[in-house]
Amino acid sequence: MEKNVLKNLSYGLYVIGAQDTKNVGCIVNTVFQITSSPLMIAVSINHDNYTNEIIKKTKKFSISILSEDTNPEIIGTFGYKSSKDIDKFANFKYEEKDNLPILLDTCGNLLCTVENMVETSTHTIFIAQIEDMFNFKQASPMTYKYYQEVLKGKSPQKAPTYMEEEPKENVWCCTICGYEVQMDELPEDYVCPICGAPIKMFKKK
Repeated sequence: MEKNVLKNLSYGLYVIGAQDTKNVGCIVNTVFQITSSPLMIAVSINHDNYTNEIIKKTKKFSISILSEDTNPEIIGTFGYKSSKDIDKFANFKYEEKDNLPILLDTCGNLLCTVENMVETSTHTIFIAQIEDMFNFKQASPMTYKYYQEVLKGKSPQKAPTYMEEEPKENVWCCTICGYEVQMDELPEDYVCPICGAPIKMFKKK
């Protein structure tokens, strides 16, 4: 089976926001429109993600569409840290709409209400109606291909698109987000451009 065929499926990068007693959020790469009337979308989120738990409780979530010029720290924060431990929105431009957090300086935002849920062995697929859309910006949305080939980011193990790869020579890998850099040795002051992890969090593959 040629698993690389899956790499030719198209994906984007999005921040999903929700709110209970505090704002929570995570990065997903599986968001797609399923009907036009009514406007419905589907989002896939791992069971282990705290945002999944809050959406099931509140039945509401927001979507912020990331662009190619999105600050990579947003990906590191929302993709590789837990909302149980930190306020992920605190260090970035955001606002609240209808009690849902949205990131600003993105390609646009959506507010959604859950209509149905489908459970798989690892993920929940939330099927939701779009209640509002705003902040449209004519910018290039960040695709997963751009994230992997230009930013050199990797799919986290909880992502639905995760695939193990063959080891390479002289490659250092960030143990937090999977970012890879190819060189013999890393400078002592090197930090991961995606998640900000220090050199001690890198291992040679």
